[in-house]
Amino acid sequence: MPAKKTTPTFEEAVARLSEIVTALERGDTALDESIKLFEEGARLTGHCQKLLTQAEQKVEKLTQTEEGPAEGEA
Repeated sequence: MPAKKTTPTFEEAVARLSEIVTALERGDTALDESIKLFEEGARLTGHCQKLLTQAEQKVEKLTQTEEGPAEGEA
């Protein structure tokens, strides 16, 4: 039975993105591998954006008062 693939945390995804950027900036990676790294980076970027959006929504929900939106919101 294959190991269950887990979703990386935000911090894990950012760390992996940093590794990918470093590898691509070195310029010593074969074209095929560079494309695979780029694709992985694109997926991780989307994952991070999703996590950030969810966190933003939680913060907005927590900062709302009984009278309506928190100060500064229209």
